[in-house]
Amino acid sequence: MFNWLPGTLAVISFVLQFSLVSVVLLTKRRQETATVAWIITIITLPYIGAILYLIFGINRVESTVKHRLRAWRRLSHRLPELSERHLLESDRLTPLQSNMAKVATRLAESRPTMHNRVDLLHDAGIAFDEIETAIRNARATIHLEYYIWQPDKIGTRLRDLLIEKARTGVKVRFLYDSIGSLRLSRRFIAPMREAGIEISAFVPGRGWLESWSLNLRNHRKIIIVDGEIGFTGGMNVGDEYLSRVPHFGHWSDTHLRLVGPSVLQLQMIFAEDWHCATGREISWQDDFPRPETHGHVEAQVVSGGPHMEDSVFQALFFAAINEARHHITITTGYFVPTNALVVALECAAVRGVKVRLLLSGAKGYWYTRMAGRSSYSPLLRAGAEIWEYNRGYLHSKTLTLDGEYSLVGSPNFDSRSVFLNFEVAVAMYDKGIAEQLNSQFEIDVRQAEPIEKSLWFKRSRWQKLQENWARMFAPIL
Repeated sequence: MFNWLPGTLAVISFVLQFSLVSVVLLTKRRQETATVAWIITIITLPYIGAILYLIFGINRVESTVKHRLRAWRRLSHRLPELSERHLLESDRLTPLQSNMAKVATRLAESRPTMHNRVDLLHDAGIAFDEIETAIRNARATIHLEYYIWQPDKIGTRLRDLLIEKARTGVKVRFLYDSIGSLRLSRRFIAPMREAGIEISAFVPGRGWLESWSLNLRNHRKIIIVDGEIGFTGGMNVGDEYLSRVPHFGHWSDTHLRLVGPSVLQLQMIFAEDWHCATGREISWQDDFPRPETHGHVEAQVVSGGPHMEDSVFQALFFAAINEARHHITITTGYFVPTNALVVALECAAVRGVKVRLLLSGAKGYWYTRMAGRSSYSPLLRAGAEIWEYNRGYLHSKTLTLDGEYSLVGSPNFDSRSVFLNFEVAVAMYDKGIAEQLNSQFEIDVRQAEPIEKSLWFKRSRWQKLQENWARMFAPIL
């Protein structure tokens, strides 16, 4: 009676697979490895592969570009001091710094600023103390944007402090990622709303389809207090960052406290994201006070995301590696580099640049660790040095270049950060900051295990197979 059914289903499956493969080929042109991974998934998993691609594989945020650009133009026209005051003159930079600044300025629509004070925060206890102090002393506004906010001890403590400040008349806006902060319940959020705190979950766009773009996440961690003090870097809000979760052990991370004109660049990013999530503008003068001179660090806030035509952090990483003449150090919790970045690191090492990588060890996620390890062989052959952090969980995202340039923020050295996530980082054109980061690198590698070249190439075929399978599907996970 239903003899026709298998044939019909086969035809439907073929048409669906052919159509989706065509879509992948047309839309994933900049991501060759992701293209191959999605095609394999769609062909080998009929129907299931199609559903996975429709949910995770399609970038539905192109329309968001228009909203963000409109918000940017309206805000920048009303706030001329943001684009005219405290901007860094190019003749104050070294050739290397100048080249890196040109790349960031061209791609991220921000410019280097002068007179910033930058404090590096490696200890989460100190970082959260600084955050609490800033919030407690807030006079007018507190803006928060987080990928992960846990409803645990530190998350509840900060929530209650925000409620306290909101009840005194301070304007509090809280933006969280809808997937990263999935544990935030209505019960946890309700007291915040009752106190007058404005809250929104970030989804990459405001339409129904955009809400299904589960693979596009806001990975930023930002706090701005009174438009004067800013925090950003690798730390989310959760007890694990304070090394209170046994599974992770000691948590190693890097965060920044900023004072000066770079804070207004952070504020602008928050304003764009807030407008994108809520449709409401932040445009009054109190939120963007005239920046004051606070320090000597030249800094530039850089943002990137899937809504942009070019991959900002792919280009920035690539440029940094190619600019290196003496040494480059990279610390990242998730190391699944694109093929282009692997080749760039190889070439740098072959040129005689001292390439040093500190990556996550046994406490990291098995799958991403295996995928990252698939890139070790060409790097080791070229002369790069690699360590895996074993004291606990490595979550820092830092890069230093020839002792002159530093980058600290939320992006990891992986495909997700360069193609899928909304990220933010601070580029610093300062030898003192680079020296501090390099000193911390030396401390951390003493608690890490070096990957010995002689032993690495003797690992089992089973190990190699795991690495290569993980690498194949890493771009889509």
